[in-house]
Amino acid sequence: MARTAMAQETICALRRKIARIEGTLPERLAAPDEGDGLVLRRGISATRQAAASAFLETGVSGLDAALAGGLPRAALTEIHGKETRDAGAAAGFVLALVALLRKSGSQGRNAVCWIGTMDLFREAGCPYAPGLEKLFGLSPDNLLFSPVEHLADALWVAEEAARLKDFSAVILELRGNPARLDLTATRRLHRRAQEIGRPVFLLREAALAEPTAAPVRLQVSAAPASPRSTLAGPLEDAIGHPAFTVVIGKSRTALPGQFVLEWNSDAFTFHEIRPARSRALVPASGHRPHLPATGGAIVALRPAGKVSAPSDQPPRKERPAHRRSRRAS
Repeated sequence: MARTAMAQETICALRRKIARIEGTLPERLAAPDEGDGLVLRRGISATRQAAASAFLETGVSGLDAALAGGLPRAALTEIHGKETRDAGAAAGFVLALVALLRKSGSQGRNAVCWIGTMDLFREAGCPYAPGLEKLFGLSPDNLLFSPVEHLADALWVAEEAARLKDFSAVILELRGNPARLDLTATRRLHRRAQEIGRPVFLLREAALAEPTAAPVRLQVSAAPASPRSTLAGPLEDAIGHPAFTVVIGKSRTALPGQFVLEWNSDAFTFHEIRPARSRALVPASGHRPHLPATGGAIVALRPAGKVSAPSDQPPRKERPAHRRSRRAS
């Protein structure tokens, strides 16, 4: 018991020291009592009502529950595209989150800053203004597109943009796993988002998961779209609304999950779907009988007929005497 108490005291002391360095309050392990009790989260100190408004709900109950209320509004959030071909899906998912953010109200601020390196935009393509306005309600007048040549310039622009209150969100799109994008750089972006109270989305293309300061990491790829339906029924060979496969790679709750979400560009909402051609995996039977044991020993069988010597070998009688088997006298 004494060792357990000492271990808990050591953990609490370390948590207080980390909170003092980061300028935040330590998390509360136990849930508060009923009522408007004080809720302590990482970097957030508020009542229940204010704590609920600190998260951006996606509208999908399963995903929001796995993320303990949704995506944090004042934080750095990572959106990963595992391969280059997932660049469009990952960017579309981030823009859908921005549309949800602007729909929920960002104190009248609707401008978005999108930053990235030129090599990435040459590979994945630049934003298409008519598509952004039609699918996500983002007009060109509210988009500040900032392509730069070097990674250091992109990080600097992202930090400066995160300081401004005129943007409802900042998108930083990078490719791969550059060494300059380390824990220190992501901690600076996360700190800027906390200070200004706006989200910073780190959109990473063809990147592997690595330690960062972002409390949430989602891996996004394209999913089969559902058939477009009308009052007369589904239309053959018609593509429906965009769909995304979202996998939780990192979150505050550490709960895994995979969801297929469809984006309704008319209502600006997400809802979970199951693709028409998908099938549930059938688990292996737990009461299946074991394989039968081996019938016996494995023996070599002699050929039925007499095997003749190869053409390039002389008969046994004509072989030299020293190659013949000798009998002990």
